[in-house]
Amino acid sequence: MNPSRAIVIAAAMLAIGATSWWASAKTEAPSDGDSAPRRAASAVSTVAGMPDVPDPSNVYSETVAGRFSPAVEGALERVYVPNRASNTVSVIDPSTLKVIDTFKVGLHPQHVVPSWDLRTLWVANNAEGSTAGSLTPIDPTTAKPGPSIPIDDPYNMYWSPDGKYAIVVAEAYKRLDFRDAQTMKLRYSIATPKCSGINHADFSIDGKYALFTCEFDGAITKIDLVNRKVVGTLIPSPYFNRPEVLALLAALNKNKKPVTVLDSQELGGAICTTKGMPQDIRISPDGTVFFVADMMADGVHVVDGESFKQVGFITAGVGAHGLYPSRDGKFLYVANRGSNKVDGGPGGKGSVSVIDFATRRVVQTWPIPGGGSPDMGNVSADGRYLWLSGRFDKMVYRFDTTSGSVDKIKVGREPHGLAVWPQPGRYSLGHTGNLR
Repeated sequence: MNPSRAIVIAAAMLAIGATSWWASAKTEAPSDGDSAPRRAASAVSTVAGMPDVPDPSNVYSETVAGRFSPAVEGALERVYVPNRASNTVSVIDPSTLKVIDTFKVGLHPQHVVPSWDLRTLWVANNAEGSTAGSLTPIDPTTAKPGPSIPIDDPYNMYWSPDGKYAIVVAEAYKRLDFRDAQTMKLRYSIATPKCSGINHADFSIDGKYALFTCEFDGAITKIDLVNRKVVGTLIPSPYFNRPEVLALLAALNKNKKPVTVLDSQELGGAICTTKGMPQDIRISPDGTVFFVADMMADGVHVVDGESFKQVGFITAGVGAHGLYPSRDGKFLYVANRGSNKVDGGPGGKGSVSVIDFATRRVVQTWPIPGGGSPDMGNVSADGRYLWLSGRFDKMVYRFDTTSGSVDKIKVGREPHGLAVWPQPGRYSLGHTGNLR
């Protein structure tokens, strides 16, 4: 809940003073239409087996329009939409904006995840409330699914930067399962007991650590991927730079009941004590900080990755949720779901906030005419469109990244982490297409 919209409870008022193709692909000349010149490989010391970092000032330099890997040759241009409550995937032809296929998958499909080598798309069916979790592979050259593989609680999935392991985010079990990227056999796990609702992640520029969000603990946890352990847990806040407010919140939150107090420094503004709910997370182009969407705080926390300390907060829209960089790496699109509730209703105050990476300010806001609930998705290969699922509206939205205008396509119930394919880039780190 945004502090400025909170209802002040008078009784609580206080006066207080927040793989193989890689060897050839990394030296390949840019394709036609490639707008960003490729720089010499940097001196960033990456983990063994991880591709180098061509431009340390922009980790997204290899995902600009036109810079496709040979691995995606023959892939059909499609948008794959997992419908959680329908147990299906809708397949959209982006050239016609029509659903051209719908097929059954496992229970409660949450995200469609490109494999590290870009040759397979995996549907993560976490089957919450049961032990029937599974992964369903999709062949991007046919847009057809293969037989599902039983897997414990795959709410989301990422890949180790060297491509050896699939990192299955077993949300219900508070752990990360590292599985062989080819066979999906379990190799080892990392327990995250202080990270209830572990779900989204991004990786450091050198691949040595990752930050995962803890949705139900209002926290972020840092994982040392080299030594295979939890480094620590951070609770971000819009009041990160006001210790007196943080102390007050810590005291009030012991009661586990949200209350609101007046903030004397904000001329009658309000401080809401509702615990945060961090969602998606993305690294800055220069690799120094991470942006973390928080659907309760209605904004984006900024966290220094190395020191693991919060250094900023950017107010966005209601229910800030998904984060996607523009193709040129200059902007960050924030999908605001339009509700602070986990199960919101249709027609909410959904929108997209456009953050300038350099200034860390919102420079544009794109509302959805008639309301909506933009959730997860990605940017089209050419950067012209931002595709997002409409979680509570049985819709998919296509935002024009120039004008902010919106097209709508009807799909199944509770569409979630859709994938736009193919995308530019050398390898995938997971989610709905976190490519580098």
